[in-house]
Amino acid sequence: MQKLMAGVLGAAIAVYACPVWAGTLDEVKAKGVLTCGTNPATAGFSVPDNDGKWTGFVVDYCRAVAAGVLGDATKVKFIPLNAKDRFTALQSGEIDILAHNATWTSSRDTSLGIIFAGTYFYDGQGFMVRKSENIQSAKALDGASICVSQGTTAELNLADYFRTNGMTYSAVGFADEEAVIKAYEEGRCDVFSADTSSLNAARIRMAKPDENIVLPEIISKEPLGPAVRQGDDQWLNIAKWTLNVMLAAEEFGVTSKNVDEMKNSGDPNIRRLLGVEGSFGKDVGLGATWSQDIIKQVGNYSEIFERSIGKESPLRIERGVNALWSAGGLQYAPPIR
Repeated sequence: MQKLMAGVLGAAIAVYACPVWAGTLDEVKAKGVLTCGTNPATAGFSVPDNDGKWTGFVVDYCRAVAAGVLGDATKVKFIPLNAKDRFTALQSGEIDILAHNATWTSSRDTSLGIIFAGTYFYDGQGFMVRKSENIQSAKALDGASICVSQGTTAELNLADYFRTNGMTYSAVGFADEEAVIKAYEEGRCDVFSADTSSLNAARIRMAKPDENIVLPEIISKEPLGPAVRQGDDQWLNIAKWTLNVMLAAEEFGVTSKNVDEMKNSGDPNIRRLLGVEGSFGKDVGLGATWSQDIIKQVGNYSEIFERSIGKESPLRIERGVNALWSAGGLQYAPPIR
């Protein structure tokens, strides 16, 4: 009986330890390219130009993963996905990683066969209205028609907010963000509701951006982050620690311009971050210089933030809660040791 039970237990452990989706790292290396699913229509975060070149904050995150895994930040194939298709594409194996403006929620983390690898941008849902309406607060939106993307947390957030405040509204839903923006500009709804980052990105692309304002109320928590399939802990660690490498690099003053010089630092935190000592690369299943490749080719968190959506960009989004913990924000990399 003891042998039988031991055999059953061993089989159960073996099944758990060898999930269907284990081995993403090997697959990516074999292909020689990372497939990254992202939003094709959010200025500053992820958008292709007329030549098909992708730029943006989450685009740079994917390039950082490619730099760490393949040693080359250019070895990424970007797959444009709308809100309704993004999780299916990840579940099916069409993409290796999802770097979208997707909110980390309990149901998504537990019931879709995917798992979030951290938060690269803390956001919240808001409302855009026309200046001519002279609306100063979301509390004045009772009875409004609201344009919103289908398959997003925005739909449920609207229902919660209006129910809580005893107000009514009518949702005008569309499958992708481009259609939502177009409908709002055409006057097919009174209000445009989405994450505030998406609202600001959409506003600067409108024909008459100055005729629209984003109201001050934030009605939800929207932690946006990358997601991978459940069952592949090594790939999850790579996705998670790619973000942490960029955060730690900012904290310790390591940039794309000084990374080679910083390898000579006497600070043990910097030396472990850059793989000069310790086993950071080996621990995640990559080479000793993987973190150096990320920082040198893509930059630290501050560098990708400022050039894509911060003070060096048309969006000029303040760091706010996305500042490092040491500067009053929420961004925080666990210790590398």
